[in-house]
Amino acid sequence: MKTDRIYEELTKIVGFENVFLNESMKKHTSIRVGGNADFFVRADQVEKIRKICQLSKETKTPLTILGNGTNVLVQDHGIRGIVLKMDIRTVEVQKSEDKLTIKAGAGVPLIKLSKLAGENAATGLEFAIGIPGSLGGAIKMNAGAYGSEMDQVVKKTTYMDRDGKIQTLGNKEQAFGYRKSIFFENDWIILESTLELPFGNPDEIQKKMQDNLMSRQAKQPLDKPSCGSTFKRGEDFVTAQLIDACGLKGLSVGDAVVSTKHAGFVMNNGNATAEDFMQLTDQVKTEVYKKFHKNIELEVEVMGEK
Repeated sequence: MKTDRIYEELTKIVGFENVFLNESMKKHTSIRVGGNADFFVRADQVEKIRKICQLSKETKTPLTILGNGTNVLVQDHGIRGIVLKMDIRTVEVQKSEDKLTIKAGAGVPLIKLSKLAGENAATGLEFAIGIPGSLGGAIKMNAGAYGSEMDQVVKKTTYMDRDGKIQTLGNKEQAFGYRKSIFFENDWIILESTLELPFGNPDEIQKKMQDNLMSRQAKQPLDKPSCGSTFKRGEDFVTAQLIDACGLKGLSVGDAVVSTKHAGFVMNNGNATAEDFMQLTDQVKTEVYKKFHKNIELEVEVMGEK
């Protein structure tokens, strides 16, 4: 009866077309791995998200927030309760004499924002041209590449707590660090962020974006599903170099395999399970520690039940 009620209430909030029962999370993660979510819901407005939070609280149903699923591993027994895919895709652009201001919803693809900045001759988001995640996910993990990170361009972020209260944090208040922010430590729901970008030389911006794209295509394995970079960079070492030095390229468990092109990536070679992925990454951690006495950490966020 509880399942029927939750389904009925969710359809009232977002419409039948945006609610899915026992939805395979393989469809919603870039590595194409994971069990089913009890309820999978898409929401594109703040008020809808608030009502879903209220429903979750009233029915004591767990609520998991998902962005574009590019840095996520869902475990094989899936996710209990409601998985809410953030689909707020509003974008507002404002130009002043010296900068471009972009206010964008959490569901806007980062690549789209990078292109938008480039089209307006604004610099600072060139690094994001090949990052396939959404803005919300990029803020949460302080996404970065080529020496730049989101904290360098974010002015403020608006979020909702699980009680439906909305607040806004400035840059410093978001406590950005390497692949983390205050949103990793709390279960707040990112709604939108405001980015500020100075204007630059249009030709140089376009060249930098093109160079970044070409570098990504040349160095990273983009032909098979993955979570992107699997391990965090070390404080005094490059993790992929240590994995490579251990001779672990091509190492596999089931259909999970360490890329032969870039040792920092674990790929899905067809029908990998989350358990394959976890066993393989544990082996990699063990071998790197044995040889170099360095602890390496997953960059991937693991969700759901084993």
